[in-house]
Amino acid sequence: MKVSIFGLGYVGTVSAACLAKEGHEVVGVDPNRTKVRLIQQGVSPIIEEGVGDMIADAIAKGTLTATESVQDAIAISDLSLICVGTPSQINGSLDLRYVRYVCEQIGEALRDQKRFHVVVARSTMLPGSMRNVVIPVLEECSGKRAGIDFGVCNNPEFLREGSAVWDFYNPPKTVIGETDDRSGEILASLYAGLDAPLIRTEVETAEMVKYTDNVWHALKVGFANEIGSICKASGLDGRQVMDIFCQDTKLNLSPYYMKPGFAFGGSCLPKDVRALTYKARECDVAVPILDAIMPSNELQVRRALDMVIAAGHKKISILGFAFKAGTDDLRESPVVELIERLLGKGFELKVYDRNVNIASLFGANRDYILNHIPHISKLMVDSIEEALAHAETVVIGNPSKEFKGMLERLSSQQIMVDLWGVTDQKSSESQYRGICW
Repeated sequence: MKVSIFGLGYVGTVSAACLAKEGHEVVGVDPNRTKVRLIQQGVSPIIEEGVGDMIADAIAKGTLTATESVQDAIAISDLSLICVGTPSQINGSLDLRYVRYVCEQIGEALRDQKRFHVVVARSTMLPGSMRNVVIPVLEECSGKRAGIDFGVCNNPEFLREGSAVWDFYNPPKTVIGETDDRSGEILASLYAGLDAPLIRTEVETAEMVKYTDNVWHALKVGFANEIGSICKASGLDGRQVMDIFCQDTKLNLSPYYMKPGFAFGGSCLPKDVRALTYKARECDVAVPILDAIMPSNELQVRRALDMVIAAGHKKISILGFAFKAGTDDLRESPVVELIERLLGKGFELKVYDRNVNIASLFGANRDYILNHIPHISKLMVDSIEEALAHAETVVIGNPSKEFKGMLERLSSQQIMVDLWGVTDQKSSESQYRGICW
């Protein structure tokens, strides 16, 4: 393919070197004359293992060149990668001046182009930046329409300094946020030789994925350091503890517990978080990340309460109130906490949970139900049908399989508040409210 790369900084230079090595015709574009001349001379403007040799080889083969002229680059390319910086401003917001400026230049160059050109943003930008900045600027300056006269995609990069070349050829995933199928197909063909999952999605989702990845990495570093600090204060080797922790790829380093939904509860997690943060205080060790876990969990209960209140109905039925589907355990169930708060605000409630109904007759939770939450036990009904007959708003309290397809069973006047994602519907549906979607 014929590719122009705007911004010969870290991401742009690595991308240019790797794509040129793959045989694509690449032109690097930068207003910095020194960077352009270095590339033209076969010298890398950045320090990164392997990149210098790749650039020298590509220049010699004629698969890579560099220029200061945006017009020339657009004229000889079919696809452009925007790799300019998006630095932080003093208040933490993104400075998109460089993105805006390069989009103005690309848009002006596209004005006279006859063939379909795809503009791809690799720069890290918050969700909404493509729709609110990139696309409007390109359309205004080109006089053309995105997705019709030219294509637009967001394509986050996952390159680590020091191992960027390896990362380019061995990405954990290739994410394409596209405005139209044609643009997505063209960009996907650029990465056809890479052995990685290809994910094509909405532009805003692609923008958010990059931030989710990086903030997760930052959180992992902070978490490991706080665990290490508690370990050291307790006479333990934090490295050994975290090495053992990381050997668990079934739960610890896995998709488990990594799905947005309602708050956690049960007999283990709340108790153990409190115990470990208490231990940290005993050791006089500050652990702000660990200290934030329980308040964050509490906020999710508050969000659910606000959603139920916002539905505007008085009669509420809750389906599933054990802390986890397939169990009768009500200990520190966040749904029980939600029920308590709704009762306190005067709502008329019915609750259904097949497993809890059985537990109310016998089992370990019988005393808990009768002695600790007798007011809630009086609200329990024996069937989903009875709960639906009462409800104006139906709340999905846990992801039990019997609640699948529940939205189709509601009347047109009823609303569902889904705390666990038991349906694929989106929050734009008039009857449906998802807590994180």
